[in-house]
Amino acid sequence: MAISSTNAVFLLFLFSFAFQVCHGGRIILSASAVAEEQPLATMTYHKGALLYGNVSVNLIFYGKFSAAQRAVVSDFVASLSSLPQQKDSLEPSVATWWRGLARYYASPRIHLPKLARGKLILDEGYTLGRSLHDADVFNLAARGAPRSAVNVVLTAEDVAVEGFCMSRCGAHASSRRSRAGRFAYVWVGNSAKQCPGQCAWPFHQPEYGPQSPPLVAPNGDVGIDGMIINLAGLLAGTATNPFGDGFFQGPKEAPLEAATACTGVYGKGAYPGYAGNLLVDPTTGASYNANGVRGRKYVVPALFDPSTSSCSTLV
Repeated sequence: MAISSTNAVFLLFLFSFAFQVCHGGRIILSASAVAEEQPLATMTYHKGALLYGNVSVNLIFYGKFSAAQRAVVSDFVASLSSLPQQKDSLEPSVATWWRGLARYYASPRIHLPKLARGKLILDEGYTLGRSLHDADVFNLAARGAPRSAVNVVLTAEDVAVEGFCMSRCGAHASSRRSRAGRFAYVWVGNSAKQCPGQCAWPFHQPEYGPQSPPLVAPNGDVGIDGMIINLAGLLAGTATNPFGDGFFQGPKEAPLEAATACTGVYGKGAYPGYAGNLLVDPTTGASYNANGVRGRKYVVPALFDPSTSSCSTLV
């Protein structure tokens, strides 16, 4: 079904890089954009399954990550389902951002999944080498849980992955049905040494397009903070389009999903080369738009609101 179809127009950011897709959105962020007025888009439901219930997020770190880097990612996952009444919770929050996806869950029988940190799996020995293909990423993802899980593969800055920096910064897909179950998985690469201008914007000078000074990364790590943006967007796509027949715009081969439909938008007033009006930490000068657990600050992407056919931001 199509949701909220009108004849209005809104500002859509069209990015010069293609989205490469296989069972879900594969996202590449770039500041190489042009702004055009387009007919108001709709988000179409293709009658497939959505993720719901209690879902474990298993983190599989491939290659060398410091303990501090792993903690930034782990805390982000913990922040997704933190409760508003927790004493250290501040708004706007990562949890509030995640709850924005509830707009896609109109049926009273299913609800937005509650994500919880699951296993932490380390492969610091590069057991599959430093140049990975899609099949290798799947094999890494399979090390997580076989059901009721999103297995997240994070590759280090010295690991090359098929298509990385050329057509994508990360991907989400799923396993096939089997007796063991079926799991969704996400892969995100650390672009710090390979293509920060593509996959870690706005924390790095953009490689293409309008040039503006980079923002200060909220956790002091351009590569990891860029990974968080991509991970957030891919988790949103995984929840609302886990098996390629959920919510998306455009062709199945190159869908725009809940977050990728709003690529490059992080705050109100965003335009090509400008992330939007974000909050700034007065102590560090870092930009952010969402608070997390343990005092963490993050930047998360805008989400497409199917009820208004517009990009919704926290700030």
